[in-house]
Amino acid sequence: MQYEGGGDWYANPTSLPNLAQFCNTSIHTAIDPNIATIKATDPAIMQYPFVHMTGHGNVYFSEDALRNLRDYLNSGGFLHIDDNYGIDEYLRPQLKKLYPQEELIELPADHPVFSSAFAFPQGLPKIHEHDGLRPQAFGLFKEGRLIILYTKESDLGDGWESPAVHNDPPEVREKALKMGANIIKYAFEN
Repeated sequence: MQYEGGGDWYANPTSLPNLAQFCNTSIHTAIDPNIATIKATDPAIMQYPFVHMTGHGNVYFSEDALRNLRDYLNSGGFLHIDDNYGIDEYLRPQLKKLYPQEELIELPADHPVFSSAFAFPQGLPKIHEHDGLRPQAFGLFKEGRLIILYTKESDLGDGWESPAVHNDPPEVREKALKMGANIIKYAFEN
């Protein structure tokens, strides 16, 4: 998802096509690997059951973006935000503007998103090390439904990238792709 503020929303260009192909093969989805870019302000966002956001740096949601995202999420949409390291301090105030009454809650390792297709009994896997902090998955819930999943200190999107981008070992890429498939399956079924 394209957002304002100057952060690199376009990071990890091969990640979503690779994740789509993996999901199509492993969990039998029919996701078009030619991934569309949608702006936070675009009413066409309603056509997508799943929206992904990533980047480093500043995030800003205008009033139009906030209204559109709120309508999208309240209507059944799902937003996955993957911290590509450096988005947290900018993202959290924007999420507070989006849902002032709601708080991000750390998901326990037994949350269904960690087992919807592949088992991750320890919760969110660590894909790339940046500063030695543990990976965390946060959820924002509305009326009991997980509407935003925010993955931090994991860098799933880097693990979804084509092998030559980060030279990750196959088992690291597979772990990232399997967790991504869990997110997709959970979003599609809940």
